[in-house]
Amino acid sequence: MIKQENIRNFAIIAHIDHGKSTLSDRLLEITKTIAKDKLQEQFLDQNVISRKRGITIKLAPVRMKYVLDEKEYQMNLIDTPGHVDFSYEVSRTLAACEGAVLLVDATQGIQAQTVAHFQVAQKLGLVMIPVLNKIDLPNADTEKVIKELEKFGFEAKDIISISAKTGENVDVLLERVIEKIPAPKGDEKAPLRALIFDAVYDEYRGVIAYVRVVDGSIRKGEKIEFFQNKLKVDTAEVGIFTPFLKETEDLGAGEIGYIVGSIKDIRQARVGDTIIEAGKKVEPLPGYDVPQPMIFFGMYPKISDDYPKLKESLGKLTLNDTSLTYTDEYSAYLGSGFRVGFLGLLHADIVKDRLKQEFELDLLLTMPQVLYETRGEDIYEPYMFLSVYVPEEYVGNTMTVCQKKKGQMIDIKYHEGFAVLSYEMPYSMFIRGLSGDLKSVTAGYGSLDYILTEYKKADLVKLEIFINSNSIDVLSELVYKDEAVYVAREKAEKLKESLDRQQFRQIIQAVINGNIVAREEIAPFRKDVTAKLYGGDRTRKDKLLDKQKKGKKKMISTGKVSLPQSALFSMISDSK
Repeated sequence: MIKQENIRNFAIIAHIDHGKSTLSDRLLEITKTIAKDKLQEQFLDQNVISRKRGITIKLAPVRMKYVLDEKEYQMNLIDTPGHVDFSYEVSRTLAACEGAVLLVDATQGIQAQTVAHFQVAQKLGLVMIPVLNKIDLPNADTEKVIKELEKFGFEAKDIISISAKTGENVDVLLERVIEKIPAPKGDEKAPLRALIFDAVYDEYRGVIAYVRVVDGSIRKGEKIEFFQNKLKVDTAEVGIFTPFLKETEDLGAGEIGYIVGSIKDIRQARVGDTIIEAGKKVEPLPGYDVPQPMIFFGMYPKISDDYPKLKESLGKLTLNDTSLTYTDEYSAYLGSGFRVGFLGLLHADIVKDRLKQEFELDLLLTMPQVLYETRGEDIYEPYMFLSVYVPEEYVGNTMTVCQKKKGQMIDIKYHEGFAVLSYEMPYSMFIRGLSGDLKSVTAGYGSLDYILTEYKKADLVKLEIFINSNSIDVLSELVYKDEAVYVAREKAEKLKESLDRQQFRQIIQAVINGNIVAREEIAPFRKDVTAKLYGGDRTRKDKLLDKQKKGKKKMISTGKVSLPQSALFSMISDSK
């Protein structure tokens, strides 16, 4: 068992696309953890969707060995996501580490998640190593970004400039990690305490808990206990990440590895729980907040026979994604489906991609809704504290967008070439295109981060859509009262454009509190019922035309509306 003084546990934190996964690849290569001929791009991103999108969506640990001054060091790296939807993954990672590499793109400078992750690491008391990446690019502005980092309390001499792509100075970074990041300080002789920082489900072995052993040690065959739910199991296997799972004899204080204990329900291995020796009385380790889904979609299979398959597939995904929730839901027009909760829009998009690629399901997601609270007759909505990072020349455009999104400015601070705007804003603005609008008015340079704050009373009304007096449930939604009439008219017009003409008249109505606030009409086809009449007087034609009118009235009053799925798809797609 390696001495704790030779262990280094660290993470890489950065804004999305600043080079975390590429740097991880170089570290694996330099430490010869993975042979160069077997090293593929974004090696720690084993998830197919991660590779396709070029972003990390699931944390991945790996153990590396590195020799410095004739001493061998065990270096446990945990790669982290950078997108705001997965901020909770970052906090889980950092709680298992003593230090972090703060990676900044030399062409973009400090961005929203750079600051957000920096603040989390600072609260946890981690040692941070500032690193400037992509210095090989012609548009790298190292001097400017170094000045930005100095405002965070770093000294220029401590900032390492690297190219994760070419490997330049990455060995210097490795040595700095060993020098600056402290070794773990667990009690090797104390009773076992191990923190669960992630868990995945394996079809054959059951739940695999990713752990950081804080005190004591654990071996195969020992009986362990999960502190929160008091579940006791025998340890079937312990091991490390190479990054593949590799069984070992034991895990000691300070080490990062995994534990298998014949657990079939991932909810029994809750992230943030403490694993202890069965029967021992010890203080649990500080845990994590359970991530709560904040955006909900109705999810329906386009082929109704795929409902059982969708239910089974969602069940499998929740085994490895405890932030994903789902409950049964039924629509008169789409049939049986589910109300599915996600951390954000990217999370929803990724799950939809996984269901399509891994389970071959073609799905429809209805209009997104945030998590509202009903208190008596009042509706409350979640608010967020929003931080927007933009170059100085785009401050005006940013303020215009935020004001339109019901944002209340809290603060604005100017730095070297960029500004940070702070707003209080309804969380629902994310599903109304906030991120895209900010990217558009800042030429792609703006970035944002947020934290949920509280629920506030919202002036919302229910907007219902009817066609020939039939309520279209999947198009109903809560809207702000001051925008309701505009949204109602827009919906009615879009639906008129989307619906096919029928043999009967179609009346589209948008209704708020029982009042019709928008109305559109689609005229019917007129069938020529007199086409086969070649003789006789006018009376015969009039009788046929009158009969046709009566038949159309009957179709309007008693006929069930046939709403083509293509119309629904276009309406829902336009709403997102």
